[in-house]
Amino acid sequence: MEKARIAVLVSGGGTNLQALLDAQKDGTLQNGTISLVVSNKPGVYALTRAEAAGVPALVIEKEKGESGQAAFEDALSSALESHRIDLIILAGFLAILSESFTARWPRRIINVHPSLIPAFCGKGFYGLRVHEAALQRGVRVSGATVHFVNEIPDGGEIIYQKAVDVLPGDTPEVLQKRIMQQAEWILLPKAAETVSREIVLAREQDAK
Repeated sequence: MEKARIAVLVSGGGTNLQALLDAQKDGTLQNGTISLVVSNKPGVYALTRAEAAGVPALVIEKEKGESGQAAFEDALSSALESHRIDLIILAGFLAILSESFTARWPRRIINVHPSLIPAFCGKGFYGLRVHEAALQRGVRVSGATVHFVNEIPDGGEIIYQKAVDVLPGDTPEVLQKRIMQQAEWILLPKAAETVSREIVLAREQDAK
């Protein structure tokens, strides 16, 4: 049976993309194959990672306003269709997808968020802002969450979570790196395999 075909959407350096590529290489990701990388920003290092791994990559920039959103999602949908994508993984992807787009992909879009949802999540919480807020609040434990994506930012069903200690003297940058290493890079490949396996099994059932 054919593996689930995965598109990874990125906006920056692509460390989570690299974790997925490494998982595919070492066999952790068995039921899925990374078939496309899409960036909404040109020149980011994630595109270099995709090229080094031999994965097709595209840049689809998003203009402001409703018309820009619609044009972006139309181009993205065309790319996903042409590459026969089954699963979309948001890996440091900083563009918001509309409700109409996410509704077309129920339980087929997953995202990694650098906190223990429902803490420090939702609109405006991304990147270092999440870790800044956690440190300002004085929490002793943070972590990462992988969840399905729906119309509510960070509001979809949780797939996996992992806690990471916040240590005295942490800066947002230090905490970000620890959460990536101890949680994000572990959880995201695990979730990709879990959902890919569900897709493959569902396909097998449909074929009977």
